Amino acid sequence: EGGIPIGAALYGADGAALGRGHNRRVQDGDPSLHAETAAFRAAGRQRSYRGTTMVTTLSPCWYCSGLVRQFGISRVVIGEARTFHGGHDWLAKHGVEIVLLDDPECVALMRAFVTDRPDLWNEDIGHD
Repeated sequence: EGGIPIGAALYGADGAALGRGHNRRVQDGDPSLHAETAAFRAAGRQRSYRGTTMVTTLSPCWYCSGLVRQFGISRVVIGEARTFHGGHDWLAKHGVEIVLLDDPECVALMRAFVTDRPDLWNEDIGHD
């Protein structure tokens, strides 16, 4: 769709999908619409986020890591962290279970995007 190829989903403690989304910063002109925030918003209001799992293509940035910590999301499953090593070490230090898949398809997808669209990539991660 011309944006950043990162998707995410939030699952309940029972494994049911609560919400999913993808990075729509470019498409919607909204700098806060990262994949994790889109999934979180799509999940709607929950009484508690304890026991939930956020699944994401790429290690969450500091903004999205803050969301995970703020709302007490218990686990983050990450497709890859080679392209971008976000805040997942910090999350682990604060009791969030981190599952790093190091998935070759996610690595290839993100590396190709960074090579093809360095302008959008640098904008997305806050680099000039």
